[in-house]
Amino acid sequence: MKSSRSKPRSPEVLTRSPVREGLPFPLGATWDGLGVNFAIFSANATRVELCLFDNEGKREIERIDLPEYTDEVWHGYLPNARPGTVYGYRVHGPYEPDAGHRFNANKLLIDPYAKQLVGELRWGPELFGYKLDSPDKDLSFDDRDSAPLTLKCRVIDPAFTWGNERKPAVGWDRTIIYEMHVKGFTRLNARVPEAERGTFAGLASPAVAQYLRMLGVTSAELLPIHGFIDDSYLVDKGLRNYWGYNSIAFFAPEPRYLHTPNPNEFKEMVNQFHAAGIEVILDVVYNHTAEGNEMGPTLSFKGIDNANYYRLLADNRRFYVNDTGTGNTVNLSHPRVLQMVADSLRYWATEMRVDGFRFDLATILAREPYGFDEGGGFLDSCRQDPVLSSVKLIAEPWDIGPGGYQVGRFPPGWAEWNDRFRDCVRAFWKGDDGTLPDFASRLSGSADLFDKRGRRPWASVNFITAHDGFTLEDLVSYNDKHNEANGEDNRDGHSNNHSWNHGVEGPTDDPQINALRQRQKRNLMATLLLSQGTPMMLAGDEFGHTQHGNNNAYAQDNEITWLAWDKIKPEGRE
Repeated sequence: MKSSRSKPRSPEVLTRSPVREGLPFPLGATWDGLGVNFAIFSANATRVELCLFDNEGKREIERIDLPEYTDEVWHGYLPNARPGTVYGYRVHGPYEPDAGHRFNANKLLIDPYAKQLVGELRWGPELFGYKLDSPDKDLSFDDRDSAPLTLKCRVIDPAFTWGNERKPAVGWDRTIIYEMHVKGFTRLNARVPEAERGTFAGLASPAVAQYLRMLGVTSAELLPIHGFIDDSYLVDKGLRNYWGYNSIAFFAPEPRYLHTPNPNEFKEMVNQFHAAGIEVILDVVYNHTAEGNEMGPTLSFKGIDNANYYRLLADNRRFYVNDTGTGNTVNLSHPRVLQMVADSLRYWATEMRVDGFRFDLATILAREPYGFDEGGGFLDSCRQDPVLSSVKLIAEPWDIGPGGYQVGRFPPGWAEWNDRFRDCVRAFWKGDDGTLPDFASRLSGSADLFDKRGRRPWASVNFITAHDGFTLEDLVSYNDKHNEANGEDNRDGHSNNHSWNHGVEGPTDDPQINALRQRQKRNLMATLLLSQGTPMMLAGDEFGHTQHGNNNAYAQDNEITWLAWDKIKPEGRE
C-alpha cells in the first residue's frame, strides 16, 4: 500500500557547505585530515540527505544531498567538516510495506557506521514511520519529524596514543573468563572514583585491573557496550534495559558508559586492562536490532533499506522473520549487511584493540535461508579473515528459530557456551539421580560434543552461572525464581533452574543451612575450575552476590544487579 507523502520540512539554512563527490568507501563518516567523507549503503533509496546539527544535536542547521551513487552506496565529501560534526540521514524512497520498503524521509536516521552517538532517545509517536493511532497500522504514513527525539551521530578523530600497549594474547588453555557489567561492577565500588563509577573510566581505574589479577582471571567479558536503546515498554514501567541486548549502533560505544564526551575513554580502559595482562572480550548482538518488528520505530536500518538489512517473510514481505524473539532478524545473507558486521568486528579488534567476542544467539549468524550452515557466509568470513581468525570467537550456540540448538556444531577455531555443562553440574551437586555418567563427560571436556575435526577441550566454555539466570548465591538459596521486580507477574525467566534452597527459601539465620550452602558453592566453583575446558565465572559469584532470586534481571539497573562491595559477608572474603 502506497501512502500519501508530505515533503520533509527543511531547516532554516544558516550556511551552505560545499560538497564534492567523495568516495563510496570506507562506509561511514571518515575524517582524512582535510575534510570528511560520508558514505552509506542503500540499494533501494532514491535520494539521501545528510543532515547537519549544532554541537549538541538539538538544532538541524543544514541538509545536503549526497551527490553520488556508486555500487549501491550514496556518498559525498565535505571539505569544511571536522571531527565533532553532528549528523544524521534522511533517506528517500518508496513507502511500500507490502514490498518490504519503509522509507520515510521525515525520520532522522542513525548512520549504521556511526562511531559516536549524541543525545538520548526519547520515546514518542514521531519515532514511528506510521501513525500509531491509524486503523491501517503500519500501512499508514507518518509525516512528523523525528529529529527532536532521536539520537544523532558525531564524526570522530580516532587518534589515540597507546604507548607500550600490547595485547596479552592469553592462550586458550590458560584462559579464565570473568563475565561482568560495566556499570554493575563499578557503581558501588568505593575503590573507584565516585564520578567515574558506572563508566569505562571507572573500569579503567587501576583498582579494577588489580582486583581481576588478584582473582586470577585472564579475560574480562563485558556485557553489550555497543550503542543500545531502552525499550519503550520498560521506560513506561520506570525500568531500563540494563543488560544492553538491544543494539542500534554496532560501531559506537554506549553513551551512558562514557564519563567524558570522548569515545577514546573506551581505549583508555582497554589500555589499562592490557597493561595488567587482562584481555577484553565483548558480548556482541548482531542478530537483531532495537527497531523491532513492523510495529517498531524507524531509527536506522528500517528507514535506510529495510528490505536488505532484515530477513523478511518470503511470502509476505511486510512482516519480519523473528528467529530472535525480539521482532526482527538481521539479514547476514546480504553481502553488504555481512560486510557491516565484519567491518564492525574488525573495527573493535583493531582500532579499539579488544581481544575477542562472544556472539549472542550465534546460531542466527550462521543460518542461511535454508537453515544452519557451518560453512555459511558469516562463519566463513570469520575463518578466512586475518584479523578475526586471530581473536577469540565464542558462540552462544542456540536461538528460538528452526534448528536453533547447535551446541558442538560450530567449526574449528570457535569456542561455545556449553549449557549441558551448566545443567549437568547443577543437577549433580543437587543430588539428582542418574547424573554421574554425564557428569564424568562434562568434567573431562565434553568430548561427546566437541572432540571432532581437531577441536580441543577449550572449545567448551564451561559455566555454572551467567548474567542470564541465578547467581551462584541464589542457586543454592532459592528453589524458585522471584522476578516480581520486572513487572511481569513473575512470568518471565526460566522455571527449571536445577537449584536447591537447602531447606529455606532465600536468606536464613540457620547456621547449618548457611554452612551447607557455602560448601555447595565451593563444590560448584571447584568443579568449574578443575574441569577440562574454558571456565567462565560470573562477576560477584566469588563473594556471594545475590539478586534476591531474580533470574532474569535484564531490566534491573539498580541495587538488585549492582555488586554490593560494602555488603560482602565474612565468608565471602575467605
